[in-house]
Amino acid sequence: MIERHLPVLAEAVAELAAGCRRVVDGTVGSGGHAERLRATGAEVLAVDRDPDALARARERLGDEGMSWVAGRFGDPAVLDEIARFRPDFVLLDLGVSSEQLDTDGRGFSFRPGVPLDMRMDGQGRTASELLNRLPESELAELFREYGDERRSRRLAATVVRRRQTPFTTSDDLVNAIRAALGPRTGPATFARLFQAVRIAVNDELGELRRALPVLRDALPPQGRLAVISYHSGEDRIVKHLFREWARACVCPPAQPVCTCRGRALGILDPAKPIVPTDAEIAANPRARSARLRAFRTNGAA
Repeated sequence: MIERHLPVLAEAVAELAAGCRRVVDGTVGSGGHAERLRATGAEVLAVDRDPDALARARERLGDEGMSWVAGRFGDPAVLDEIARFRPDFVLLDLGVSSEQLDTDGRGFSFRPGVPLDMRMDGQGRTASELLNRLPESELAELFREYGDERRSRRLAATVVRRRQTPFTTSDDLVNAIRAALGPRTGPATFARLFQAVRIAVNDELGELRRALPVLRDALPPQGRLAVISYHSGEDRIVKHLFREWARACVCPPAQPVCTCRGRALGILDPAKPIVPTDAEIAANPRARSARLRAFRTNGAA
């Protein structure tokens, strides 16, 4: 959801939504995408789980041509509201915004003294509670699956050993990472592992898996579902689901007779992901992992 300095992705979103009349921005953030989508003449349903972000976007854009929904795009009630809206384009710009990262009180940053919160909507367990309570095996899985950390067991053991004094601020996690992975461990590793904890706190991958098929089925024939991801786990989910939906048969290869749906649900459009330019990445290093994928439907399954 890092909107600034990404004109290639912003332009691609506007191009994908060209001609659409009712669009959903499922992660409205500061409202950059919603503003461009509304400028095309479309009616926009703006959703965000962060009440502060939603309030800022509404103050910026007003209510003309806009509808506002507070909640997670994967919540059943929100998905029902999206279906009732009858969109022909749905956008998810995943991750956190620059505003969230830069506000220390939100607890997303590894800057010194930042509280270990990381909740996007202020609900549920904080990062501090997760680090202080999860069993060692679950912590290891978290660091491995969400943080691509090869030494996840060592890091998990270090966290468990050191949490006799509870983890409360970013310094506690940074010091544990350095103790486990070496004193020269730097910002790139901190960013990757803090992101892993944030993903776990907010169940971001689970929500994405659950929501994508429902959002697809809310679209009419030739409707588009577009997702911008910033994490390899997010992108894998989107890539695999979109590719599966684009296949006519999803039966096991050894099965002699097709017993599945027997038709593709749509196509990858465009066929390959859209990524930022080198110049954009140089201007905003946070955007280096951004990937935009889109799927055009044949209709509901």
